[in-house]
Amino acid sequence: MTTAMRRATAERGGFVVATGFYVAVVLMVGSLWRTAALSHGGHIAGYSAVSLFWYIAASEAATVSINIRLIEEIGSDIASGGVAVELLRPTSIVGVRIASEFGRALPRLAGCAIAGVALAGLVVGAPPNLGAALLALVSLVLAVACNVAAQHAFAGIAFWLRDARSAWFIYQKFVFVIGGMLLPLEALPHGMEIVARCLPFSAMAYAPGRLLSGHFEPALIGVQLAWFAALVGLAVVTFGAGERRLQVVGG
Repeated sequence: MTTAMRRATAERGGFVVATGFYVAVVLMVGSLWRTAALSHGGHIAGYSAVSLFWYIAASEAATVSINIRLIEEIGSDIASGGVAVELLRPTSIVGVRIASEFGRALPRLAGCAIAGVALAGLVVGAPPNLGAALLALVSLVLAVACNVAAQHAFAGIAFWLRDARSAWFIYQKFVFVIGGMLLPLEALPHGMEIVARCLPFSAMAYAPGRLLSGHFEPALIGVQLAWFAALVGLAVVTFGAGERRLQVVGG
């Protein structure tokens, strides 16, 4: 993981592009939600105009930090036989890959977090709740960890389909909408909100957004920890089943 962090930090071009893209998205989406709240009496779904901007700053930081095409790349490695070679090593392929991707994402997350705090501070002022904001820092790290673990679990479909692009497409849409990246779950229709809260995607964007928007809810950290453990377990099971399939078919 440390090596991956060093490499990510050394890739200054990609780091600058990711941070710049993040700032542009937060400014655009956050301003839209802020304007919508101000035009609806100052609140939407229990969020003020200030809260919504801080929410977007956190939810976008949690997702922009990660390689957006990670599922597709893992699928390509599986289809090309690269993963089959890695399976020969004595270490856990899932553990190594998750740690490596997590390490790559952390420098970008730090850059986005710093830029987001500066931008939101300039546009709407200080975060609504300092205690919740501190929890949001922990939640951001856990959100990235959950996302990376989940992408490995989803990418395992390539052991059977040899193409993970469809899984990547579906996964991203889940994170965008029912994961809370583009809007708080409270803004969804009631039935969809209930479903979204029962799925792991809310741990990847909604949780840090909810906290940074001023809602002091420490239980969200526990939910993220539980989902991270479950998602890592699912990834291990998926890759284990894929390894057994390769041994059977000789892939």
